[in-house]
Amino acid sequence: MKVFRGFNHPGVAPACALTIGNFDGVHRGHQAMLALLRGEAQQRGVPSCVLTFEPHPRDYFAALYRQPELAPARVGTLRDKLEDLAHCGVDQTIVLPFDARLAAQAPQAFIEDVLQRGLGARYVLVGDDFRFGAKRAGDYALLDAAGEAQGFDVARMNSYEVHGLRVSSSAVREALGQGRMRDAARLLGRSYCISGHVVHGRKLGRTLGFKTLNLRFAHWKPAASGIFVVLVHGLLHKPLQGVANLGVRPSLDPNDVNGGRVLLETHCLDWPEQLGAEGAYGKIIRVELLHKLHDELKYDGLDALTQGIRQDCEDARAWLTARI
Repeated sequence: MKVFRGFNHPGVAPACALTIGNFDGVHRGHQAMLALLRGEAQQRGVPSCVLTFEPHPRDYFAALYRQPELAPARVGTLRDKLEDLAHCGVDQTIVLPFDARLAAQAPQAFIEDVLQRGLGARYVLVGDDFRFGAKRAGDYALLDAAGEAQGFDVARMNSYEVHGLRVSSSAVREALGQGRMRDAARLLGRSYCISGHVVHGRKLGRTLGFKTLNLRFAHWKPAASGIFVVLVHGLLHKPLQGVANLGVRPSLDPNDVNGGRVLLETHCLDWPEQLGAEGAYGKIIRVELLHKLHDELKYDGLDALTQGIRQDCEDARAWLTARI
């Protein structure tokens, strides 16, 4: 899959079948839409294309109005979104910066500048709640009328349901926020995962006897947080069992080397000797979050923190032994 920041690049296809959205989590509803898009693209002999935004429009307005509560919790990182879109067979993805200019763009100008001149859309597929343009003034009816007048096809896909539940990013966020990992997996069509490069941290874990693999979660508000039973993919030919903390580590100094950012810190229950002490740094791993043990806790001192981690490891082993 080709990825472009904006559409003013020579490698962007001159025509495409297009869908538009934030695609946070790339859940089963998204997957069904992308399958339909691929079929329509093949019929027209053009590549399939996803137009998505970074930051999320609601992140932009939350920062603009200094109201962080307006920002949605983020299901996945941009890296994970792009990987999921590639796995769904998308030919090209355009990541469009959501800024003041785009926020103020009238719906008709968006159609002309972005969909037609920028991407050469021959077919546009949107969800049943699709809105676009300044103040969300554009809707499906306006887009459909523009397509009729200007020569591109427009289609709308109804909601996708699983066991009577509408599949949406909001539903995924709710399940993750409540620690309902099995429900989240049903909505996503797979276990919830976070991937990224293993980065250096404070190295407190190895001092306490619990070495961790650290991934930075780029967004400040992850949909899930707490202590999880996990599987780590990408270091060996088989997954490694572990326990992970996703959050801000309330027992530590917020001004530590990680700058108070959200981290996914994973301790592998049995570290492979062949990797050596430093063998994971810089590698891309995927951490599969299977089960939530509890929320983040603030411990009174390192001794209490060490005992808490030890108990989490025991509980993770017990859960994995019973279910895997």
